Amino acid sequence: MRYGRQISSGGVLFRPSGEGYQVALIRLKDGKVHALPKGLVEEGEDPQETAVREVREETGMEGEPVAPLGYIRYYYYSPEEDTRYFKLVHFYLLRYRGGSEEGHDWEVEGVEWMPIERALQALSYKGEREILKKAAAIIEGTGEGSEEGGAPKMGGGE
Repeated sequence: MRYGRQISSGGVLFRPSGEGYQVALIRLKDGKVHALPKGLVEEGEDPQETAVREVREETGMEGEPVAPLGYIRYYYYSPEEDTRYFKLVHFYLLRYRGGSEEGHDWEVEGVEWMPIERALQALSYKGEREILKKAAAIIEGTGEGSEEGGAPKMGGGE
């Protein structure tokens, strides 16, 4: 068995809806897995650029960066490559700017907008639920660095 390292980046895409906010989740593995859109950082690409690109590719929708959300780490095994990978995934909060879930790529079985509370229950992975909790604090104006009236603009050295 070999060992490898991968760096990915993804996003929490959100939009206002009725009395609150919704986030876009992707469906994988015969619809049994709900996840946040993410993918490998390409050579020369900044993790924030990767997040915007991967959200666009996997959801069919454009997002504007609002704030970094941190990262998750985990190991997984690829039987095809006989490799155990250490994976680091950066996440960013992205404000919906346009597009349609019908435009998602072939890797994704579907895209679903959900209220934040429902999305927290639907997400299949604990680390991604923690990222969504951080996103919710910012979206709802209770997170550090948020401006009055909702989600802050990305600024400074981000």
